[in-house]
Amino acid sequence: MLDNRFTRHMPWQPVTAAARAYPQRLDLPLLLFLLAIITFGLIIPSHAQDAFVGQVLRMGVALGFMVAMAHVHPRWYLRAAPFIYLGCLALLIAVPFFGIVVNGSRRWLELPGGIRFQPSELMKVAMPLAVGWYLNTRRLPPRLTHVVGCLAIVAVPALLIAQQPDLGTTALLSAAGLFLIVLSGVRWRWIFAAGAVAAAAAPALWMVMREYQRERVRTLFDPERDPTGAGWNIIQSTTAIGSGGVFGKGLDQGTQSRLDFLPEANTDFVIAVIGEELGLIGVTSLLLVYVAALARGLYIATTASDTFGRLVASGVTLTFFLYVFVNIAMVCGLLPVVGAPLPLVSYGGTSAISILAGFGIVMSIQTHRNW
Repeated sequence: MLDNRFTRHMPWQPVTAAARAYPQRLDLPLLLFLLAIITFGLIIPSHAQDAFVGQVLRMGVALGFMVAMAHVHPRWYLRAAPFIYLGCLALLIAVPFFGIVVNGSRRWLELPGGIRFQPSELMKVAMPLAVGWYLNTRRLPPRLTHVVGCLAIVAVPALLIAQQPDLGTTALLSAAGLFLIVLSGVRWRWIFAAGAVAAAAAPALWMVMREYQRERVRTLFDPERDPTGAGWNIIQSTTAIGSGGVFGKGLDQGTQSRLDFLPEANTDFVIAVIGEELGLIGVTSLLLVYVAALARGLYIATTASDTFGRLVASGVTLTFFLYVFVNIAMVCGLLPVVGAPLPLVSYGGTSAISILAGFGIVMSIQTHRNW
């Protein structure tokens, strides 16, 4: 009869002293799903050599962050969570004073050497860590005072980001934070009451929105009202997706994107490029990989050993889901254009680093479940 230690592990790998001393820190299914998504981003948006090399370097750096974060024990993240959150808040506060203006918005900080980054992207990881830390030692479902504390953790960075202005990131970060609070076990009557208050306050939001943001909402309902102006993006993106048909026109054969009819083809509207060049099959394939990554992230969240792990893994995964959903809905004309990138496919360094660093923490939670 085989020894028990071998029968437990034979389906995966033989047990050796080295394997016990150096356990696997990367969750293989999640890693493969993320690499598959990254591959779409490398082969689709642009075939220009400089753009391709730049994206490869950015993804290499982001993957390095993921591997490093996966090897850090979750206990360290629990202890460091408030300091990470406060550090990101300090960066957000610094943006109005030291930030640089890009496309009319002051959202970026620039380091020596010309390296730019968006502090708002870092908050995608810092906020779930802070909420998880805050609720970890408190009894669940949370009391009303604890819910208010969580709302404050979410609201402070959201208000700072809204001043940049960046309404899209503000809405997505707020929604991710609210999801976390709901997942902590908040009573349903509180949820319904909050929903009623939000619905009643919705008209007030229109009053505080800037004119270009109002124009985006008007364009959502009638893009043809200004086909060469505010409605141009939606018209061109839906045209690109529709022209791809089932099988697409082939790599580098898209007319809307390659002839510059489609704006921001490498960033916000990259899914339209995929629809035009790879068709329904390409878009569906990408969506299936996204669903697989989301399912794996949520599985890790449900099997985590403590409140901190469950909330952090849920927060990172749900933030990822929100960006995927909002970007695709925006490009298809179901939501206003808010400047939300398609995770790991749109070009961008800070976004990729924050997403993969977050998933590195999720992998750490998975591989340290018995801590």
